[in-house]
Amino acid sequence: MNDMSNELYHNRKVSRAQWHDYMGGLYFITICTSRKRHFFGEISKGVMNLNILGDYCHQLLIDLPGHYSNVLVPLFVVMPNHVHFIVEICSKHHSVCEPIVASVPQRSALSIFVGGFKREVTYFAHQHDIEFGWQGRFYDHIIRGVEDGNNISDYITNNVARWDSDCFNSFENSSAHL
Repeated sequence: MNDMSNELYHNRKVSRAQWHDYMGGLYFITICTSRKRHFFGEISKGVMNLNILGDYCHQLLIDLPGHYSNVLVPLFVVMPNHVHFIVEICSKHHSVCEPIVASVPQRSALSIFVGGFKREVTYFAHQHDIEFGWQGRFYDHIIRGVEDGNNISDYITNNVARWDSDCFNSFENSSAHL
């Protein structure tokens, strides 16, 4: 990295909560594709029809906890141009999954998990000559309590049915129309 890009990288806005270290806890994650293109399939008549990349993404979310011993993914949905999931990260330093107060800046367990997921999907796409790209960052929400978790679960469960009014849905973003 040259000095200018290094300075921009280190001075960019931090999108994570500064008071939380993301090494344990329950999170709602949204990851979008580059330019919100429809890389994972299409929704027709209220059903998400996954293509090969969407199917891989779906299976990877099922299988990833087997690769990360401290991670559970109890609920997820693969949409045409984004993925929503709940991830529970159990801290190696605590007997139960719970948020931990940040102490020393380091790459968090959440960032490692999300980065691994994005890397695997990208690798699969390249291996199968599928044009693909992720948006640079991801959105996270620390789930705070049962009511918050229930609202997020309802949102994920009903996401396909609400596609017509979803903020990520627009005709011009469909990969077939780019």
